[in-house]
Amino acid sequence: MSYRRLFAVPDVGSLLFWSLAARMHIGGMPIAVTFLVAGWTGSYALAGLVAGGLTAGTALGGPVRGRMADRQPNDRLLLASAAVYGGGLTAMALLPAALWWVAVPLAVVTGVFQPPATQIGRALWPRITSGPTRQTMFAAEATLQELLFIVGPLLAAVVVGFGGGRTGLLVLGAIGCTGAVGFALALRRAGHTLPPRPSGEAGSGAADSAGPAGRRRSLLTDPQVLLVITVIMLMVAGLGSIDLAMVAWSRELGTPGYAGGLMAIYALGSLVGGLIAGTLAGRPRIPRRAFGTAAGALLVVPLLPPVLHLPTPWLIGPVLFIAGLAIAPTVAAVTERVGELAPPDRRGEAYGWMTTATTGGISLASPLTGWLIDLGGIAAGAAGAAALAALGALLTLGMKVRRPTAEDAGPPTDGPPPAGPRGTAESPPPPSGPSA
Repeated sequence: MSYRRLFAVPDVGSLLFWSLAARMHIGGMPIAVTFLVAGWTGSYALAGLVAGGLTAGTALGGPVRGRMADRQPNDRLLLASAAVYGGGLTAMALLPAALWWVAVPLAVVTGVFQPPATQIGRALWPRITSGPTRQTMFAAEATLQELLFIVGPLLAAVVVGFGGGRTGLLVLGAIGCTGAVGFALALRRAGHTLPPRPSGEAGSGAADSAGPAGRRRSLLTDPQVLLVITVIMLMVAGLGSIDLAMVAWSRELGTPGYAGGLMAIYALGSLVGGLIAGTLAGRPRIPRRAFGTAAGALLVVPLLPPVLHLPTPWLIGPVLFIAGLAIAPTVAAVTERVGELAPPDRRGEAYGWMTTATTGGISLASPLTGWLIDLGGIAAGAAGAAALAALGALLTLGMKVRRPTAEDAGPPTDGPPPAGPRGTAESPPPPSGPSA
């Protein structure tokens, strides 16, 4: 089976675990920040301003942290980032209520230094896997990411419920920093602390790399990279709009607790779809998966008010499960494509832009969905989500079919790695397998 081959790769289990552990806190951070600042000021608007500052910092720092991951020892970068990030969150949590306004610039700066575990992990997977195992790797990560979307907010809600916003922020910060430190140590044990050496080659058709001494053009100057990043932003905006529509529907019914359950069903469908996608042979067809995601969002629209008033929101559960099936497979395929387009020595930067696109998509979803719901009800908000996802799917038709490259040979995936200098990213390429 594909998953058996994946976890036969040396150190992959530890690397994947700690990479995800370093991200576990992210989904719950807005909850902790909101409770903390709202407790200080009594204003959810001001709480949203601070939470937005943290998000903005993360978006701004994504490409910067990714570029640093392409040039510096990754373990040291993770440790340094964790120290600053943890210090910033601690300072924010310990602020006196009268100085709440200091939390706004502090949140922006702290977000910039969020440990780049996502960028480093995603840039590493193509170096340690190849062929169908690489596809399974990205599918597994996308699937487990869905679990984080459920676990993170639930964990934050529990901690905040028992200890308040201050405790919630400190606990989530400790979890994120512990995960980053664990990931750094896992990279050291696996011998993958150094990024690939700049080759000066364009890789698979991406923007040229001018080498360490030359001036590099932004990866976004490559039309294919820009296209994929735009697709990611639109797809995330669409998926985020569905979640916001579920929240608004639950609030209108006077039962806010429904929102978490409905969103969990949607995520469960994505999780199951991702598990299945990880076992499939052959290269993923991104347009087919993207249109499946858009179609899923469209399925939900006629079941929402004012189009239809269901006796109980739980009746939409099976449709939400089906609607989510294509999400993780689409995310996995698009994430893999980002790594294929970027030169090996610039993948951290590429995934930094992906982080920015994801954050931008969420930021786009909130005001747009709110406006549509005010204008035409919950169904209008979901229709906007379907339209965004459909636009993203249409753009995937412009993606060029990728041709196999020499790097597809990758490292061996069915046995121990060849002998090489410990702590480097360089190893002799093995024979290539069929690409999934």
